[in-house]
Amino acid sequence: MESVVNKLEQKMRSGWSVEKKKKKKKKKKDKDLQEERWFLENGSILLEKLTADCNGKSVPLRTFSSDQILKATNNFDSSCFIAFEGLHTWWYRGIIENRTYMIKRYLVDKGTEHKVGEVYNDFVLSARMSTHSNFLKLLGCCLESCYPVLVFDNAEHGVLNQRGGVMAFPKITIHRDVKPTHVFLDKNWSAKLTGFSLSITLPEGKTKSATVPVVGTSGYIDPLYRLKGSITEYTDVYSFGVFLLVLLSGRPVFFTDCSNGKREGVIGYVKDLYQKDKLDEVIDTTMEKDMTSGQGFQVEACVALALRCCEKIDEYRPKMSEVAKELKRIQTSF
Repeated sequence: MESVVNKLEQKMRSGWSVEKKKKKKKKKKDKDLQEERWFLENGSILLEKLTADCNGKSVPLRTFSSDQILKATNNFDSSCFIAFEGLHTWWYRGIIENRTYMIKRYLVDKGTEHKVGEVYNDFVLSARMSTHSNFLKLLGCCLESCYPVLVFDNAEHGVLNQRGGVMAFPKITIHRDVKPTHVFLDKNWSAKLTGFSLSITLPEGKTKSATVPVVGTSGYIDPLYRLKGSITEYTDVYSFGVFLLVLLSGRPVFFTDCSNGKREGVIGYVKDLYQKDKLDEVIDTTMEKDMTSGQGFQVEACVALALRCCEKIDEYRPKMSEVAKELKRIQTSF
């Protein structure tokens, strides 16, 4: 009787084991099929958009498997997390084949059509800008997920916090969201711009867009863009001016003044002190501490340039190419 019971138990265990293996095998098969569907869907969309954007030019990008991405980020563990880029984009750092990469993951609801478009827009423009020295270089992507996971060159010193050259392209690209958290720093402390999900490329020969939805980050948005709903080659100049003031002052774009408890904007705050010749109160104290007299002149020139970028009338602002030249002149003059 005991042997019969043992045999029954063994058969039952064996049956459970077989059933478990079948379920596991089916689960893996379903996962593989889903990843294949995502690969084909993402691949076809990206191929279409890249072909339209790059005018037949080759864009050398590598594809990574979902297993490589998950292993590199330890299943997107918080220990590999670097930064948020808005509510729907998370950055991670991971190692694949003994090389460190920055990995950008999107968490977007499929029903949010405009957000879906931003994902693919970010990919295409990141690919186009990858040859420029001051843009974070896109190296490849993983298509085996709901949305492409982008893989970038590593920026050793991470992203700027909230306190924060001339591009040889035939079409003007307006970023629309220039701010500190879209700038990473590489091992040489060189700035690398990223975050092209809201970017718009103007038709060749055009310097102004038709009316478009106003998007971006409060405090950095050009008031004329907010008022008229169209973007120009000066739209990013304004945002860059605000970015520069945040960087130089060490203050966020909006803050509460400790002396009077009032909410201040960094433009008005810096402009008021600059006009009163109180530059020492403008500069971030951590920056001012070890500053030489020559560096002081450089900072003053940068403040003046930033305020020009933030002029209310766009024609009074310099073009981005002029901003780049002026920064180069400031760097070499003192």
